[in-house]
Amino acid sequence: MASITIRNLDDKVKKDLRRQAAENGRSMEEEAREILGAGVRKRMGRGETGADLFDRIHARFKPLGGFDMPEIRRRGRKLPDFE
Repeated sequence: MASITIRNLDDKVKKDLRRQAAENGRSMEEEAREILGAGVRKRMGRGETGADLFDRIHARFKPLGGFDMPEIRRRGRKLPDFE
């Protein structure tokens, strides 16, 4: 695996990166890798992450409103007797 060093990073960017990493349960280094990877994949046309796809689908259908799913009644299962 390769390594890079980012010099002259704005203090606010570092603070925001730290906060975002904490919100996602990742280290700052891991968060930076995810951000860089997603940006490069998007620019190179290599698809999007599941979260990006969800956001796009949600944005497209949000103006149509929501709906309630009917309750699905489930029958109890009879467990096998192994004796």
